[in-house]
Amino acid sequence: MLNEASEWAIMHGVAFRRDDNTARHCPFSIAPMTMQRPVFEHLIKVTPLLTKLIDRVSEDHDFLQTQLADVAKADPFFKRLLSLHHQVHGSKNQRLTPARKPLLLMRTDYMDDREHGAKVIEFNGIAAGMAPFEQRATELHDFLRLQWPQEFEGFLEHKQSVSADNKGLTQLASGIAQAAQKVAADFAVKFSGGSAQTQAVPTFLMVVQENEDNVYDQHLLEVALQQRGIRTVRRTFEQLSSQLSTGDHQRLILEGIGGIDVVYLRAGHQYADYYSPQRDEAICCEALSQTRLFIEHHVAVNATFSQQLATSKTVQMLLTIMPAEAYSRWGLTLEEAHLVKSVLAEMKPINTDTINWFNRHPNKQEWVLKNQGEGGGHCVFGKDISAKLNSLTPKEYDAWALMQRLFPHEREAATIAVRDSEQTWVNDLVSEIGLFTAYFDGQPVTALNGYAGYLIRSKPASENEGGIHSGQGILDSLVLVD
Repeated sequence: MLNEASEWAIMHGVAFRRDDNTARHCPFSIAPMTMQRPVFEHLIKVTPLLTKLIDRVSEDHDFLQTQLADVAKADPFFKRLLSLHHQVHGSKNQRLTPARKPLLLMRTDYMDDREHGAKVIEFNGIAAGMAPFEQRATELHDFLRLQWPQEFEGFLEHKQSVSADNKGLTQLASGIAQAAQKVAADFAVKFSGGSAQTQAVPTFLMVVQENEDNVYDQHLLEVALQQRGIRTVRRTFEQLSSQLSTGDHQRLILEGIGGIDVVYLRAGHQYADYYSPQRDEAICCEALSQTRLFIEHHVAVNATFSQQLATSKTVQMLLTIMPAEAYSRWGLTLEEAHLVKSVLAEMKPINTDTINWFNRHPNKQEWVLKNQGEGGGHCVFGKDISAKLNSLTPKEYDAWALMQRLFPHEREAATIAVRDSEQTWVNDLVSEIGLFTAYFDGQPVTALNGYAGYLIRSKPASENEGGIHSGQGILDSLVLVD
């Protein structure tokens, strides 16, 4: 069973590339996690509202500049992002670049806490990948259910559970395709003088990291887009720095390719993505960050500078702290606002009072300390929090926030984690669920109000870092019980 599962994963692209261009399968669970159907349906209801809120916050440029100014003083990368955001939008709360159209592909991550219910861990508005892998994980477990029914059933928590349908790859590809086709059609009208004519194939540019190993996830999306008539090209920021230009009607032109309709950033969430060892820059990473700025002046982009700022830990904290009535600024009704507030876990800003309070707190395991970093490895847990807080200077306070730590239900049945074709029995597996949503130019682009599938990542409860690529997490899927 394990051999067939590992081979199935490789055959279907659920893999990472090795240095020698061979592949190793993504680590996965042999059987899915279980969630109560009402909990899952509640998350599907509330997540599009969160996306609507984040989309509107991201276009409230005065709010971002005002509220994040202190964070920029504490975090050098955040300072660069806020400066680039200002260069796009100026000091007025308005769009200065009509060609710019935001494409928000967001993943909202939750844990179903034993006491408090499902709560948000974080928002991901940039490089929110893994949707292709997750659709395949659901298909893998469906394959095992049919191929090895007795063995598979032995790992299920509830025998009467039903697989939760997941079309994350299909739905995100559909959302991207809609955006690319709309942009291409708009340019066709401009170039033809008022009537849409036959246009070139819509083109999707994926900005990637150099020599990264997570390429099959990207190629699965590429294939899904090609099935919808969309061409995909992949480039690094370094390559793009000398290959981009502006065409007629502010068309973004890529050398050797032609017009670009949508840009998706799989790179750009950390300083290292803009660092080029070949460049001797007086200001670190200036040239490649200006390349990203050039792109955003032209075309539909995920993620915009605004979206990256709006999905930050500080904005998450601000939304958590502010009263529900304040959400009316972004067009949410009071009922919608209370629904959003119901899934936001408690957060606290870092200041002298918070530090003194935490140092006296009897149970430090109830909190996690987070900075503005994306991806794994940026959180501080338990007794290590006091040491970190006490080491911070007042200037650094605003780069950090305390958040209520979530303790999800441990899986009732032991299961097997498969990593590099080797099995490990896990008795205390816990999971988080990320729900994908897609918005284009302020509007949802999937049938379920923007909802576009889910991602399940599981890990032993004893592990802090649950990333599939960089931590001890494994790919999983979901079954529902009533």
